[in-house]
Amino acid sequence: MTDYHINVFFSKKDGGYIADIPDLRFCSAFGKTPEEALHEVLIAKRAWLETARSSGKTIPKPRYHPAIYRVAS
Repeated sequence: MTDYHINVFFSKKDGGYIADIPDLRFCSAFGKTPEEALHEVLIAKRAWLETARSSGKTIPKPRYHPAIYRVAS
């Protein structure tokens, strides 16, 4: 399975943590802790990829790299 960058951040509005995968449109999850959000987004990622494969959609290659990684290289 391809590795995609995952963002995890606290959402004051939602009262918990959001994890999202920028390369997979609308692939995100919520958790009360960062670990829970990460766990949930990994489940969402599997479902996203399985759905794309079964419906014949193109699966994007990992492209998202936060600016911090570009500066550090």
